[in-house]
Amino acid sequence: MPAKVLILGIGNVLWADEGFGVRCVERLASKYAFDDNVRILDGGTQGLYLLPFLEEADTLIVFDAVDYGLEPGTMKIVENDEVPQFMGAKKMSLHQTGFQDVIATAQLMGYCPETLLLIGCQPEELEDYGGGLRDVVAAQIDPAIDIAMDYLAKWDIRANEGQSDQSLLADASILRDAYEGGRPDADDACRIGDDRFFPVGE
Repeated sequence: MPAKVLILGIGNVLWADEGFGVRCVERLASKYAFDDNVRILDGGTQGLYLLPFLEEADTLIVFDAVDYGLEPGTMKIVENDEVPQFMGAKKMSLHQTGFQDVIATAQLMGYCPETLLLIGCQPEELEDYGGGLRDVVAAQIDPAIDIAMDYLAKWDIRANEGQSDQSLLADASILRDAYEGGRPDADDACRIGDDRFFPVGE
């Protein structure tokens, strides 16, 4: 039986560069067609809800924005036992806490994927509610995908040009082109949260 591969993008698209991982899997699914043993999933911020997907996988590739303390847009690749350490080294948001818990729980229950690969990108901006990816981070989407494809080729997993099953991706209304193209101008939109809930006078 061919190895079962889960390609996962995690993060929150509402907070600028936090959405890097999600945007990577969107792009990958729109560019390549894989066999049925490869699943592409927008994991968002789902945390432990992702456990059933890990249980079924032999190999896990994760795209994420990770604060390594490097120059914005810098890519870093982490493999196998080092992945949980990097996911928890400097948490940017609750999604990283949640995903570290997912890996730890899967390991405890004895069904964590044998092979782990984290493809991380240093974010430039996170404190921009409703904002999109910054250019320096968006420019790393295709290079990140190329890295994943190189690893997959080493594992004898190939793909053809085309489209993969997109049923495990976000609704079309929040895919990158629709989301970033349809958001209000920065002068008209609140970029620090939901202004309906701010104290009067702020």
